[in-house]
Amino acid sequence: MPTNHDHAERHLRRVLANCEVGELSKHLQPKPAPAPPQVPGGALVSEEAVAKRWQLLDAPQASQAALLDPQTRGQLDQFHHHIENFIGTVKVPVGMAGPLRVNGLFARGDFYVPMATTEAALVASYSRGAQAITEAGGCSVALLNEGVSRAPGFVFANLAEAGQFLVWAMPRLAEFKRVAESTTQHGKLNDMQFTVEGNHVYLGFEFLTGDAAGQNMVTIASEAICRYIVEQSPVKPRQWFVEANLSGDKKASALSFLTVRGRKVTAEVTLPAALVRRRLRTTPEQMSDYWRVSAIGGVLSGAMGVQGHYANGLAALYIACGQDAACVAESAVGVTRFELTGAGSLYAAVTLPSLIVGTVGGGTGLPSQRTCLELLGLAGAGKSQAFAEVCCALALAGELSIIAALSANQFTRAHQRLARDKRRAATPDDA
Repeated sequence: MPTNHDHAERHLRRVLANCEVGELSKHLQPKPAPAPPQVPGGALVSEEAVAKRWQLLDAPQASQAALLDPQTRGQLDQFHHHIENFIGTVKVPVGMAGPLRVNGLFARGDFYVPMATTEAALVASYSRGAQAITEAGGCSVALLNEGVSRAPGFVFANLAEAGQFLVWAMPRLAEFKRVAESTTQHGKLNDMQFTVEGNHVYLGFEFLTGDAAGQNMVTIASEAICRYIVEQSPVKPRQWFVEANLSGDKKASALSFLTVRGRKVTAEVTLPAALVRRRLRTTPEQMSDYWRVSAIGGVLSGAMGVQGHYANGLAALYIACGQDAACVAESAVGVTRFELTGAGSLYAAVTLPSLIVGTVGGGTGLPSQRTCLELLGLAGAGKSQAFAEVCCALALAGELSIIAALSANQFTRAHQRLARDKRRAATPDDA
């Protein structure tokens, strides 16, 4: 990761403006002074434990009141098993994007989508795209595949031992399924893949996780399989690790396009030219022209996929609805495509291969987050496939709006007016 000479020189001048060259090593040396006290209480979420942590901080009362407000105090018992070293909650503004009409295999109807964000213009932009979709009759959305992976790694003495292990492991999928499914009522081991690199063997376990996002579920099940392997395999691995960084967990990777991680969904809509001009204030020709330029730009930058800003909408929706926000790193990988139809309309499609989402478990049971899922009508069991389709439809709305703004040179103006002009009320048509 080289640094340009001029950049390095400027940075060095900034550093030396505050200290002499001889002092640099002193600042960077380990400091043997005693460590401050550890945060007390660990996973305990109680009035007493929280009070001890605030005593440790020695912060102003106003700081405590901002994070530990009366509502949070009254809901302490609901934060058990969700947080350690708890001191309060942070409030993120929640707006509604919509109406968004979804014609899906699982999600059907008009949705007002809660989005938690501090970025002005974001909800307005997604609302504009959602309204365009709705006025066109809605977007067609299909859940294509499901599966959450975990990839344990095993180290053997040499390639010969690795090969002997493979010969033993390959016919034992049924046994591995039995072991994995003894750890969960809802998870099912669906498939297994093999990757060999020298004396390393990676087993790619793919699970169906019901209505949960399933990250913890598949980790526990994979651990049980690994321990069974160590006990039963005639060739013992020298080392093993429950995740060897081949699953794509919480990172953008090409693997997303080759398999599935979470839920793979695609959405499409056709917008008549008159609707594009009226609602998006541009033309299908301009939008398709911009898409071609941006697609090449994405390739030149080395981006995973071709898209405008999936992460914006998914992060806001994930935070509002109790999803693992870190999974946006892999969920925001996919492909956007815009084309002109023979009739001069705009065809738009979005495919997201790695949506890690659920409607039970994790943060979905927290008070505010469950409320947001309930507003969507997608809280609880039997709703995860529909929620994934809504995620994809929302991403499509966001792509339509941002590409319309960029193709018509409205992008900067929208952010100036909504994010900078504090005197003016925001309207969806601004983004």
